[in-house]
Amino acid sequence: METLVTNKVSVVLRLFSIQMEPKERILLKTTELFLQFGIRSVSMDDIANALGMSKKTLYQYYSDKDELVQGVIEQHLSKSESDCTLCRERSSDAIHEIFLTMVQISEELSNMNPMLLYDLEKFHYKGFQRFREHKDKFLGKVVKDNIEWGIREGIYRDDIDVEVMSRFRLESMMVPFNIQVFPPGRFNVAEVTTMLLEHFIYGIATLKGHQLIQQYKQDNKTISHDKKMVP
Repeated sequence: METLVTNKVSVVLRLFSIQMEPKERILLKTTELFLQFGIRSVSMDDIANALGMSKKTLYQYYSDKDELVQGVIEQHLSKSESDCTLCRERSSDAIHEIFLTMVQISEELSNMNPMLLYDLEKFHYKGFQRFREHKDKFLGKVVKDNIEWGIREGIYRDDIDVEVMSRFRLESMMVPFNIQVFPPGRFNVAEVTTMLLEHFIYGIATLKGHQLIQQYKQDNKTISHDKKMVP
């Protein structure tokens, strides 16, 4: 199933890349390779070969791999911000926003090599720092706004410290990517991420919130079942 999904993504990416500018096409193909193999194992030679261009041409657009990694990160973070904004606009309450986010995250992680974030932190410091900045500032505000929204609606407990729980949630986002705690061969990063997020909202939700969680979990199961039934 994972191979089928990856193949479908590759086909879509190839179709979109036909009329792109060279720099955009490079970013698209590089993102595809990083998602599949991780960052460290993909060389500039691999990227050039996958694009059907010479390495000399590739270097005309990106001076080195580190610059290319930063380009991929900036593009991903921009999309992430747009997706988060869309989840908020589409949600009917704070818990609904979390469940919409769960679906989005699960789709992203299902096609991502679990070593990608590890490679980014260990070998591309500037790119990882940019990711941390996005997490701490943009995602920090998203999480804090969600908690405050839920408290106002009475679906999150009003006795929690919003600042403490926001910071806790931000740091817990990184746990599924810790390969020492969750080795890729034994754990699925998308499933672990979903479990931890669900555990978090159960902890801050009121009884009214728990009822909504059960409702949205059932809705998601129904949607997943219907998708499996489609030939």
